[in-house]
Amino acid sequence: MLKIPPDWGTFCALIVSFLVFWFIFKRLLFYPFLKLLADRERKLKGLKDRTEQLIREGREAHERHEREIVAVRRQALAERESERRRAEEEVGRLMEEARLASKDSIEQVRAEIERELRAAEQQLGNLGENLAAELAERVLGRPLKSGGPRVHSPN
Repeated sequence: MLKIPPDWGTFCALIVSFLVFWFIFKRLLFYPFLKLLADRERKLKGLKDRTEQLIREGREAHERHEREIVAVRRQALAERESERRRAEEEVGRLMEEARLASKDSIEQVRAEIERELRAAEQQLGNLGENLAAELAERVLGRPLKSGGPRVHSPN
């Protein structure tokens, strides 16, 4: 047991043995264990940093993907709108061409009808004159001497 006052020889032996064991254990146990804990902490911190970086990159990639989708949708909408306008212009142009073609066709038919009408009127006028002259010759019983058209009757 310890005595008060301590025995200085035992006290010094305890101090020396404590220091010897301290240095031995420090070399064999404490430093490797502390190094293991520091390495583990460093790895965990590195993994945490890498995880945060991957999460940020994932968010950035997602946001970039969303922006690209929005840009593609805008471009597709613009192209669709442009194509629709182009189709409307083409339809308008075709309708105008058809209208002009039908107008020209109507004018040609109208002109042909007027020509045929004039020709028919002239034929009817000539026929009327001939009929009138023949009727007059039959009524009078003699041929007309006027310079009008002569029609020989089949009688």
